[in-house]
Amino acid sequence: MTRAQTCHPLEPLTAAEISVAVATVRAAGATPEVRDSMRFVEVVLVEPVKHVVALADAYFFPPFQPSLLPRTKGGPVIPTKLPPRRARLVVYSKRSNETSIWIVELAEVRATTRGGHHRGKVISSEVVPNVQPPMDAVEYAECEAVVKDFPPFREAMKKRGIDDMDLVMVDPWCAGYHSDSDAPSRRLAKPLIFCRTESDCPMENGYARPVEGIHVLVDMQNMVVIEFEDRKLIPLPPADPLRNYTSGETRGGVDRSDIKPLQIIQPEGPSFRVSGHFIEWQKWNFRIGFTPREGLVIYSVAYVDDGRGRRPVAHRLSFVEMVVPYGDPNDPHYRKNAFDAGEDGLGKNAHSLKKGCDCLGYIKYFDAHFTNFTGGVETIENCVCLHEEDHGILWKHQDWRTGLAEVRRSRRLSVSFVCTVANYEYGFFWHFYQDGKIEAEVKLTGILSLGALPPGETRKYGTTIAPGLYAPVHQHFFVARMDMAVDCRPGETFNQVVEVNVKIEEPGKDNVHNNAFYAEEELLRSELQAMRDCNPLSARHWIIRNTRTVNRSGQLTGYKLMPGSNCLPLAGSEAKFLRRAAFLKHNLWVTPYARDEMYPGGEFPNQNPRVGEGLATWVKQNRSLEETDVVLWYVFGVTHIPRLEDWPVMPVERIGFMLMPYGFFNSSPAVDVPPSASDLDLKDNVVAAKPIQNGLLAKL
Repeated sequence: MTRAQTCHPLEPLTAAEISVAVATVRAAGATPEVRDSMRFVEVVLVEPVKHVVALADAYFFPPFQPSLLPRTKGGPVIPTKLPPRRARLVVYSKRSNETSIWIVELAEVRATTRGGHHRGKVISSEVVPNVQPPMDAVEYAECEAVVKDFPPFREAMKKRGIDDMDLVMVDPWCAGYHSDSDAPSRRLAKPLIFCRTESDCPMENGYARPVEGIHVLVDMQNMVVIEFEDRKLIPLPPADPLRNYTSGETRGGVDRSDIKPLQIIQPEGPSFRVSGHFIEWQKWNFRIGFTPREGLVIYSVAYVDDGRGRRPVAHRLSFVEMVVPYGDPNDPHYRKNAFDAGEDGLGKNAHSLKKGCDCLGYIKYFDAHFTNFTGGVETIENCVCLHEEDHGILWKHQDWRTGLAEVRRSRRLSVSFVCTVANYEYGFFWHFYQDGKIEAEVKLTGILSLGALPPGETRKYGTTIAPGLYAPVHQHFFVARMDMAVDCRPGETFNQVVEVNVKIEEPGKDNVHNNAFYAEEELLRSELQAMRDCNPLSARHWIIRNTRTVNRSGQLTGYKLMPGSNCLPLAGSEAKFLRRAAFLKHNLWVTPYARDEMYPGGEFPNQNPRVGEGLATWVKQNRSLEETDVVLWYVFGVTHIPRLEDWPVMPVERIGFMLMPYGFFNSSPAVDVPPSASDLDLKDNVVAAKPIQNGLLAKL
């Protein structure tokens, strides 16, 4: 057998492949004007169908597992070769204001009259009408310069006592969709304005002085201000002496001096193994990828069960969207409803952890490659962090009769990245545990988005945190898309989802002591039935089950989706942002797998005029879920009522959920975890056996 490429079909695009894809599309432009106006929003891998991944995993790349292939009566079905890799490009034309999608095959060598020789072939291209693609950092920088050079804006700032434009910060925000004037026939931004107090202090917190009362609308296609109005002169908040968050003297304070060093040492190296983007650790194995929109993607998650071999759990896990709606009805805060993945891109805003990493121990980093707006390739070095963490007690028991104690420490493998979207930071983590659990966690930190108050005023829609300064209430919502494959080989569609609620037994002959309660299961048979919300009062959770595989008790094997703390939108049902974010109306949605159903608000939420596009529309087909290839969309969020302690920088807040084995194993997979070296080496951690006195036994 042969393969058409030297890397796994799910391996992220290399910098060279991105360059080839861009050159291929640019060369296909009909005229120099068309080619020059091309702006490259996104270049991503066209992920192959699941049987191609199975072929690669079976014969060409780790884990080299032929048993993954679907079988027929005559033996395994074996394709003869892997197909060429393909790239998918989202291209915006500044000339025509059109968005197009291109598919480029990266294997075939073709000579062209423009651009020289390259290894690319255009497979298809189409213009997508009535959409706007995500914004780009290049556009944001140009927008800031245009606004600061606009004479009426300079006059408005002079009225507020600001002559030095180097003090001014212009944060372009996507316009959203509130009326027909926001239609995608124009590419629009509505900036928020802030002002520092010292131009020669790059470490100053510029978000501490919001400039309000100024309305600006920018045409991002032509990069001109098309609307401007100085609506209300609200004085700039006075410089808050507590505004800065940098260390020591730079913020006018003193750092703590009583913290001793904490070192994480792994003298024999880590317990994980890495081959390319394939990772093995403590019976887990999976692949990682990275996209400009989602950031980190986890592929082909499986657990190596000693008695049953490599058992798939999920095909693809990622965070596909997040929405941050604000609860202040005043201008400009009512229109702060950021779709940070669909309008900006979580991956494109990721950090290089070379500039500061919060991980300790032995760390493996992965770089990420993107196209910039003009088609060049940019690399975020050390973008994804892989490391092990001690996580307290895994399990423990002490026998009171013998005095013998057994304790095991928990270790987890964490894969993560961190991104900054304007003022906020988000850390996205996938944790893998030794007992078969997978935890998805988001860490929120950064700086609050503030509003200015006229002297003597307060706002009930926020918290006053300094004179003339308040932080509006808001919510953060995240959507995890989980393409599950519990005990399913590629091609098998043997999963279903069951909802579990705890019920209280009615008083009567079956409950004479009035203490009885039990877990009641309900199969979610169709998409409309599977629009569900969390209910902590009934301990509600959901189980993804394999309909054909049983454990030693005869129960179907499965994985449980265990919610963490959660909420629903607090906005009214007619809120404008819910037109584009109808998927926030429920905590759980379940759909059968469809290759083109990737983003819950549709691919292009920026200025999207279509009500309920995406998940809320797909489920109207009410497709069967009784035995299929299921995709779970879990929506989880937090309501943020700001505190004074969230200023000038917000301490990390954590939210997330768990995927836990539920009848997947015949017994606890944690029982074979050995005692840690520290337990064996440190006398204080060893509990000696103490025989029980006969007198105590007699009393008992």
